Amino acid sequence: MARMTDDERERRALQRARRAAEAAEADDRRLEERHQQWQRERTRLTWAEYEAGEPCRGCGLPMRDGLDSWFPLNSLTPDQRAEYDQAEELFRERHHDCRSYRWSGGRVQHCGYCCPPPPMSPQQWHEIERILSSHPARHEDQDAWDLTLTCGHTVRRTQHRDHDRYGARVVECPTCEQRRGVIAAQHIGPADDPAGKVARDRLTASLAAAQAKLDKQRRATAAAERKVAELTRELDDLRSSPPRLDL
Repeated sequence: MARMTDDERERRALQRARRAAEAAEADDRRLEERHQQWQRERTRLTWAEYEAGEPCRGCGLPMRDGLDSWFPLNSLTPDQRAEYDQAEELFRERHHDCRSYRWSGGRVQHCGYCCPPPPMSPQQWHEIERILSSHPARHEDQDAWDLTLTCGHTVRRTQHRDHDRYGARVVECPTCEQRRGVIAAQHIGPADDPAGKVARDRLTASLAAAQAKLDKQRRATAAAERKVAELTRELDDLRSSPPRLDL
C-alpha cells in the first residue's frame, strides 16, 4: 500500500475536522430548537412551582423524589440492585435516542434533552451576581484565537490564556447570523497588543514553518535526483558492457 503524502494527510485531517464541526453544529442546532420549544410551551418551572412540588413538564416524573442518591453499585443489596437495574432499563427505553446528559432529583433520573433542569434559587442568582461583580474581566489575561467555521468565514474570539486549545465547538458567526461549527482554531496571542508584537510573532512563526516545509521538499527533491542519477549510471554501465556469451 502506497504511503500517503503530507498533502494527503493534511487533506484527510481537514476532512475529519470538518465532519466533526458539522456534527457539533447539528447537535447545537438540535438543542437550541429544543430550548426554543421549552420557551414557547413554558416547559421550564419557576422557582415557586419547583418549591411547590410541580412535576417535570418534560417527562411527568417528580423533579425530586426526596430519596438519597444511590450508593455505589458494589454497596447495593440484591433488592436495591434489582430496583436500580429496573430504573436504568426504564430510563434507556424512554431516552434511547436523546444523546444527552442526565440530572437527578434524588433517585429519579431526568434527561437533559427532554427535561429542563431545576430553576436556580434567588440565593443562587445573588451569589452568581456577587462573584461576577467581584471579579471584573481583565483584558490582559485574554488570548485571541482565529476560528475557521463551517460556513467558510473566520471570526476572532478571546479566551483566558490558561487554555492551550479553544474550548467552544460552536460559535456565533456575525456574517451568517447563525451558530457555526469550528473546523480549526489558530492561536494568535495576547488580545491586547497595541504595539503589534503578536502580529510580528505570528508572521515570524508562519515564515519559519513555511521555510521548514520548503527545506523538507528540497531535501526530498535532492534525494530523488540522486536516485535518478544512480539509476542512470547503472543503466549506462549495462549498455556499455559487451554481452556475455554462454558456451
